[in-house]
Amino acid sequence: METINSEIFTLMYGSIVRQLITDLEDITEVNKQLDTMGYNIGVRLIDEFLAKSRTAACTDFRDSTEKVAKVGFRMFLNTTANVTNWNPEGTECSLVLEDNPLTDFVELPEGCSKLKYCNVLCGVIRGALEMVNVQVECDFAKDTLRGDELNEIRLKLISEGTEAYPFKDDD
Repeated sequence: METINSEIFTLMYGSIVRQLITDLEDITEVNKQLDTMGYNIGVRLIDEFLAKSRTAACTDFRDSTEKVAKVGFRMFLNTTANVTNWNPEGTECSLVLEDNPLTDFVELPEGCSKLKYCNVLCGVIRGALEMVNVQVECDFAKDTLRGDELNEIRLKLISEGTEAYPFKDDD
């Protein structure tokens, strides 16, 4: 799989976030825009993931999150995440990133304490899972840029369904 230099990618992403802050002037709107951008990326990225990962179809939400954490993060960010903190019902969990390449060389400026700098990742996860009929809520629970000891993305299953075909077989 073709890759780009991680430092260039990190700096390019930082430039996008900086431009959004300048253009929108409202951190809440910047967070929403980053999520929307990520969602649109995830919708398209799932095709490449399915074509190149050669993984079997996911059986349930737990299996889907494991593949996102171990295969998806490795393919697209060259890092992995651990799936932890499952609730008893198996409908909520956390993805704890071992390393977050988007935050290399980054310090949040004053006045941006509410910025969810890596919110694009939540959107990517949400968009990709939605394309395989898994609806989730996704949000950063902990962020090293805001002083936490680790990066934790919290996932909550809204619904999951089987694939439905929009046509009828003429047997």
